[in-house]
Amino acid sequence: MTRHGFVVLFALYFASAIHRPAGAAEAGRRDLVVYGGTAGGIIAAVSAAREGASVIVLEPGDHVGGMVTGGLGRTDLGVSATIGGMAAEFYRRIKTHYDDPAAWKFQTRDEYLAGGKRQAQTLSDDKWWFHEPSAASSVLREMMKEAGVTLLKGHRLAGVEKSGTRIVSLRCENSAEFGGRVFIDATYEGDLLAAAGVTYRVGRESAAEYGEQYAGVLPWKVSTRKQWDVDLSPYDDDGKLLYGVQDVPRGEVGAGDGKVQAYNFRICLTDHPDNRLPIGEPDNYDPRRYELLARYLAAKPDISLRKGLLKIDPLPNRKTDINDGGPFSTDFIGFNWDYPDGDKATRDFIMRRHVDYTKGLLYFLGHDPRVPAEVRGEMLQWGYPKDEYVGTDHWSPQLYVREARRMAGAYVMTSRDIETDRIKEDSIGMGSYPADSHLVQRIVEGGLVRNEGNPNDFTPGRNPYEVPYRAITPVRSECENLLVTFCVSASHMGFASLRMEPVFMILSESAGLAAVEAARAGLAVQDVSYSALRPRLVARRQVLKVRSR
Repeated sequence: MTRHGFVVLFALYFASAIHRPAGAAEAGRRDLVVYGGTAGGIIAAVSAAREGASVIVLEPGDHVGGMVTGGLGRTDLGVSATIGGMAAEFYRRIKTHYDDPAAWKFQTRDEYLAGGKRQAQTLSDDKWWFHEPSAASSVLREMMKEAGVTLLKGHRLAGVEKSGTRIVSLRCENSAEFGGRVFIDATYEGDLLAAAGVTYRVGRESAAEYGEQYAGVLPWKVSTRKQWDVDLSPYDDDGKLLYGVQDVPRGEVGAGDGKVQAYNFRICLTDHPDNRLPIGEPDNYDPRRYELLARYLAAKPDISLRKGLLKIDPLPNRKTDINDGGPFSTDFIGFNWDYPDGDKATRDFIMRRHVDYTKGLLYFLGHDPRVPAEVRGEMLQWGYPKDEYVGTDHWSPQLYVREARRMAGAYVMTSRDIETDRIKEDSIGMGSYPADSHLVQRIVEGGLVRNEGNPNDFTPGRNPYEVPYRAITPVRSECENLLVTFCVSASHMGFASLRMEPVFMILSESAGLAAVEAARAGLAVQDVSYSALRPRLVARRQVLKVRSR
């Protein structure tokens, strides 16, 4: 198929967006419409645009880059050799960014790399794995600009027009409509796949459904970092449950449920005095929310901020990627169960509660007299960076939606696929991270508080495995021109490994290429020839095969 000529459409309407001459096929129909301005969505769009396809990215909110620019700066690598193609290119560009002395405003490159093992892991050959949010944002903008990708913010999906098993167009809440030959759902929530009538799952399958030993509700096992290694009462003086404890039954071990692993914010702070804003008392602060934490602190006199409370990983320029680090930490366990299928009002409410909880936690750790003085002193060294998230009061606008909907597609990835049956005839990329689900619920058992839902204490470590093309395609009878690159077809246990951002980018690049093939040949995505797709992936240095050791 010859390359389409391009014409400028709606120049004033798109004035604030990143432009390519918006071109397209007949009647304004683009070759590819990507829904979701996540890092994966951007990679998918750039992948197709580099093939000359007409592409547009629709982002429902204002934040671009998803978790890659949203605070998750310490990349979840798994086995770094599995990261190829444009994902590897992204991290090479991050290295180029940090090779420039001008990028180092608050420490030198050598000072950062001398900071210990974690910082040394930043480098791998010609790539740089750990980055500031602003650095990632700069690189993604550069890639979009070079490819001429049009990105529109504030275009939230309102509906899908279908003709039989094909999506014809998307309609947004602002009444804008976008027609396309092929569509990609690159959201964390799976909103496009749901609106298109594609079957999906939310929550945990039972151990019996796919024969997964650690699926469903897990047995009790003490882990000093994630579980309660001390016995605490979950009740206040009036016999009411403390804030943060769910009044629900645990469920039978191995049983499935509709509960979802915890979300949080990956927090970027700094200890550099010239770039640090104090963590003041936030709106809606209520110290009673942290009574359970206060009891835990009282039972752990030797606790420190970094050991048992927060997982603080250093990023360049004396910044952090702070993640959940203990049995009561940044994960807001159990307060996200309604998020996957929630409407905008429900999701906004859940996000506000996460903001209130997390900002309140940081303030509590620095100021509440029930916190040991040494821990308070540690916490007060940190503050919000002046040069990050300037438009959102220096707080990430991206909630870490670790898991929401999961497509029930042409092939379902399970524990077996990431542990034993790791070879696929139609591999479009690789993963390697262990099954990593964060806690699902905090409940009462025998009058004591217990956390449940983290299989990491049970499952094996990192094993490179191949991801089949079929895992990003819906069942043909439901939709023929949609690809799904984050909410892929997987069980909860399979998704616990697949959900990592490098894998998201890998699958998105491959989806972008497949979308071009489908659009140009007028094929259903299920009919894209793998024998034709594979050499193009290889030419782009996508890593496709498990190498024997």
